[in-house]
This record gives sequence, C-alpha cells and structure tokens, in this order.
Amino acid sequence: MKKLRVGVIGTGYLGKFHTEKYAGMDEVELVGVVDIEKEKAEDIAATFGISAHTNYKNLFGKVDAVSIVVPTPIHFAVSKDFLENDINVLIEKPITTTIEEADELIKIAESKGLIIQVGHLERFNPAIIALHNIVKNPRFIESHRLSIYNERCTDVSVVLDLMIHDIDIILTFVSSHIKTIHAAGIPVVSKHVDIANARLEFENGCVANVTASRISTKNERKIRLFQRDAYVSVDFTNHETTVISRNKKSSNSPIPGMEIKQLCVTKKDALKEELKSFVKSVQNHTSPKVTGQMGRDALKTALSIMKQIKSPL
Repeated sequence: MKKLRVGVIGTGYLGKFHTEKYAGMDEVELVGVVDIEKEKAEDIAATFGISAHTNYKNLFGKVDAVSIVVPTPIHFAVSKDFLENDINVLIEKPITTTIEEADELIKIAESKGLIIQVGHLERFNPAIIALHNIVKNPRFIESHRLSIYNERCTDVSVVLDLMIHDIDIILTFVSSHIKTIHAAGIPVVSKHVDIANARLEFENGCVANVTASRISTKNERKIRLFQRDAYVSVDFTNHETTVISRNKKSSNSPIPGMEIKQLCVTKKDALKEELKSFVKSVQNHTSPKVTGQMGRDALKTALSIMKQIKSPL
C-alpha cells in the first residue's frame, strides 16, 4: 500500500509527540511540520529530516492528511483550510470552540468524502477499551481529572481542556440523551474557569458527577462506574482497574456474593494507537473511532456546562 503523506501543524508540547509517532510508522511518509515560530519548526524538522514551514498553506498538495495541534481558538480556521484543499484532518480536542464551527467542518468533510478524527486520546487507553465488554447500562458515574497547574493549557476553560475527556468517555458508555445539567466552576489563576464540577442527568436515569481541576497539587485521573451487577473503578495514573461483580460462587470475597478482580491491562502508547487508527481510517476510507460528530457531541455538552457555570439558576 502506498505510504500516506502526513504533516503536523503545531510543534508545541503535544505537536512534538505527534511528529515523533508519525516518524516511526512504516506506512507514513512524514512530509513536514509547521509552526509560526520558525526556530521551533526547524529544530524538530532537523531531528527527523523533514521540511519546516511557518505557513501551513505550504503543505497544500503535498500531504494527504495532517494532525492539527494548534491552540484551540484557531482549530476551525486551520482545519477548514485543509479540508477545503481535500486533506484529511485529525484535530486535537476540543474539535472547535463553537457548535456552528464544528457543524461546518463536518459538512465540508462529508461533502468531500474526507476524514475528521478528533483527538479524544482516552478512547485509546487500554483500560477504557477493556471496559466496553464489562460496562453495560451504568446507573451512576463519577470521574475526577485533576492536574498540576500548567500555563500552556490555559487558552480555554478547564471544561474544554480536561473535563471534555471524561465527557467523551461518559457519552460513549451512556446510550441516552442528557436531560439536565447542574454545574459550578470558577477561575482561580487564569482568566478562564480553572476548577469545575458538573452533574449530568440522562433521560434513561443515569447520573454522572464530573470534576476537573488544573490547580491541583497532584495529578489524578479516576473514573468509577456503577451498574446493577457491578462496580468498576479505573485509576489511569496508576494503571489500575478493579471490577467488583456479582458471583454467587465466590467464597473468598469480603463482600458476600461478589467477586473482586484486578484487571491486567497491557500498557500501550495511546497516542501512537490514536495516530495509527487515523492513518488506517484515511488509507481504507473507513469511519474513524472518534468521528467529527462525536467530537461535536462532547463539545456541545462541555459548552452547556460552561453556560450553566456562567448563568447559574
């Protein structure tokens, strides 16, 4: 199969990793990187023996697909230009800053038969993948995503920066529309909301309590899911997954009639798996694991949370 010609737009913290992963793929021809800071682009380009550019339009006609790893406020403009030039895009989360922008990108991609994949990285976390055979009809979900302060992530609220990861995960496990949202949040060290909590109530009765903070003294990523026959706990930071499920034959459990299991999940490079999935979707013209519509759905919920925070009842 012909190698896929790929470029990376943005060589910041995450863009460097995108470049590194693509460079190691046999099925990819890494063409070049783009950054408005010439020196940054040239440094990383020299490492991998590729071209460096300060204008992303230089890649038009030279690539089949790109990773767009630029600040969130310009996701739309950059993505739109590439789609209009018949180039497939992987857009880091969130897909855009407004629903209208997301809808326009999806419409352009559909009209041209192009791929939009949104960078919801946790979908490629082995612990989350393993839960798809275990979690069925959850009734209560609780997630905590806490991060030590990092100034580079403050161009948007913590809801769009961190919480949206868990929003996306929750929407994949709960097959129901959201009925009501109750949320609170405040800016502490930036001009955007830095800590937030949201209670999502779904039409099927499921409730999700979601907390995100980027002013924590430690990094913590946990999610707990409760359903009629099981309780599942995932600690992403320590790579631990515990499943407590109904089993009348279990005799050693401290909980009568319940079996406690620690899942052995093989560690994988989630970003590498995400990019490989994107490349495969483009090469085979198949729907990506995280579509533009899925990215839009997560964005819609995140924006609804932000609206609730700004205009509490």
